[in-house]
Amino acid sequence: MIPHDKLFTPGPVEVSEKTLAAFARPMIGHRGEDFKNLYGAIHPRLQELFGTRQPVFLSTSSAWGVMEAAIRNLVRQRVLCCMCGAFSDNWLEVARRCGKEAEPLQVEWGQAIDHKAIDAQLASGKFDTVTLIHNETSTGVMNPLPEICCTLAKYPEVALIVDSVSSFSAVPIPMDAYQIDVLLTGSQKALALPPGFALFSVSEKAFSRAAQASDRGYYLDFLEFKKQQEGGMTPTTPSIGHIYALQSKLDDIFAEGLTNRYERHARTNALVHEWVRARGFEFFAAEGRRALTLTCVKNSRGIDVARLVRDLREKHHLVIDGGYGKLKGLTFRLSNMGDETEQTVAYLLRCLDDCLG
Repeated sequence: MIPHDKLFTPGPVEVSEKTLAAFARPMIGHRGEDFKNLYGAIHPRLQELFGTRQPVFLSTSSAWGVMEAAIRNLVRQRVLCCMCGAFSDNWLEVARRCGKEAEPLQVEWGQAIDHKAIDAQLASGKFDTVTLIHNETSTGVMNPLPEICCTLAKYPEVALIVDSVSSFSAVPIPMDAYQIDVLLTGSQKALALPPGFALFSVSEKAFSRAAQASDRGYYLDFLEFKKQQEGGMTPTTPSIGHIYALQSKLDDIFAEGLTNRYERHARTNALVHEWVRARGFEFFAAEGRRALTLTCVKNSRGIDVARLVRDLREKHHLVIDGGYGKLKGLTFRLSNMGDETEQTVAYLLRCLDDCLG
């Protein structure tokens, strides 16, 4: 039997046997009472996790599908794309491919978005929407969401779209309190579910904006999601397996308790940070702006990152990431998100030590 290679990559992350068992449950009809009961059972807990009284929607797509949908549903004229890494940088292309006028607010990779820079741009009156990735997974940066949301509050006519794929459920993101207009996440990172599924919620302001958009499409039309959710349905065929897995994961999350979950991620992240310092490496992300779910390690020792990744897999059946895009070989990324504990992260770090020699 071939040993299982466990993922410590920052997405997809390891999926537990319990979650996989739920994913493999027998199918039900997605237009019957069984599905309505399933969606209805998980919906209140999803609202609590999102920190919202708004409906929470289930999309059979990656998070990119909802990101594009948010552009099509919300942007009237011009969008400001906050860009600090590979994933946030893609927002600009997404917006332009959707036929929208888009301008970048670009910072150097490893740095966070400055709320004062957003303020200066919005003061021009040119923008009706802002896009932001909370956790830039490629660089290990966590942007200062509270400060940014306070800045957006000065501009009530501007909509805020937030991608929280690698931070959602690992740190608190109270959507309503922060006045976020679209909060979206994917299944395969902090939620530790199989890839190919997304969750999102939409503010009343965003629904009003969508109602004025003539080219919002069909598959990811926010108004169609709202209409169908009111009847306990999704607009199109949902991935039943993902929803069963989500139900199981929600059981785990609320059995642990949200505060305990947040604290566990902080503790496991601290273990990785201690290891980075003790082994003479540096952090790629700026001090005070580092993600709590993953660590982007700067290859300050000049090691052969590809060899480290290979040796870790061959000797210990553990998988890490050897740097994303232009950072390949210059960094490596270690994930502590999802179901990881102090014990599992400590084991990863011991195995890294063995491979480093």
